[in-house]
Amino acid sequence: MHRKYHHSLRLASIALFLSVSACSIPGLDKIGLTGEDGLIRDRVGDYREAPILPQMEIPSDLDSYTIDQLYVIPQVVEVAADAEPFDDVPMPKPIETRRREGVIIQNLGDSRWILLDATPAQVWPLVRDFWSRLNVVLDYENPSSGIAETAWVEVNSEPLLRHKYRISIEPGLHSGYAEIYVIHMSDLRTDPIPLVLNWPEISDSVDRERQILDALSQYLADRNDVYQASSSSLLAGSIESARKANLIDIGSENEKLALRIDYGRAWVQVRQSIERAEIEIIDANRDQSVISVKFAGIKDDTDEPGFFGRLLGRGRGQDAALLQEFAVRLLDTSDTIDVVIETLGEEQSSQSRLTTELLQEINENLI
Repeated sequence: MHRKYHHSLRLASIALFLSVSACSIPGLDKIGLTGEDGLIRDRVGDYREAPILPQMEIPSDLDSYTIDQLYVIPQVVEVAADAEPFDDVPMPKPIETRRREGVIIQNLGDSRWILLDATPAQVWPLVRDFWSRLNVVLDYENPSSGIAETAWVEVNSEPLLRHKYRISIEPGLHSGYAEIYVIHMSDLRTDPIPLVLNWPEISDSVDRERQILDALSQYLADRNDVYQASSSSLLAGSIESARKANLIDIGSENEKLALRIDYGRAWVQVRQSIERAEIEIIDANRDQSVISVKFAGIKDDTDEPGFFGRLLGRGRGQDAALLQEFAVRLLDTSDTIDVVIETLGEEQSSQSRLTTELLQEINENLI
């Protein structure tokens, strides 16, 4: 379904090897590599003598969106003399427990797109910079809609054709994510440049589309972590206001998960979400747009049985007794694909909490 790009650990491995070697190989201090004045020395306390410099000032005629403070020095907080220390240092709670990081190329049928954990407003200037580094001019830019089109590009290896690309930046299924789509169009160089463009639904050359997706995803993977906090376009900020997955009327009889994607993608991703949440699937019938599941509520890790409970078989039998059957149904409306939950069985009135939790689980596990 997808592919991830990972940064190289070669430099880190070399640094680790040198540091370990300096401590374990005798005689290095005699040849000037270790010690206080050597090439390899203990720099743990150097930060105490590091000066604090004023913030870099960027001239007004230059772009400063890639300048950011990577290491912020916190203010010193005075602690009362009679304050009691923590027995155990509390761990900070994550902002989003199931956040996916990185840059992913997703494939579904004839569709391919880049998914990354940055907002469309943060992605927009990086995409523009990508084409700028390739010396490709953008003929059309609309940051509010997230659409950009390149000028016609002529490649020496193809004397008969010229090429053009359309890039669409859309919100992801969840807030804080973006999806990037690329469409390729080709034309004969001998033909006059058309004044009106009719972009195809599928690229003229799937290989060229993939080449751009691969190159762009690698470019974003190399820069996303560093510049995510500072790269932002005010003009493109309106794109992220409409994510593609929204829980509506939660807790009521009309609760649903509304997906602003086509039915084929909705079916695949809802099923994958259920599997990712480790919810048991009884049956899946795409023709009837329904997935039957067994669900006992959101699992709390703190409720795991202890050693003797597991030894005596407690916990597993209790969970099996609590499992209820539900139908996850996809309804194709004119605007969205609505995911609704129907209770199967007799005690339908007592399952409102479980239907809500099941919708929430599906939503949180969507990628």
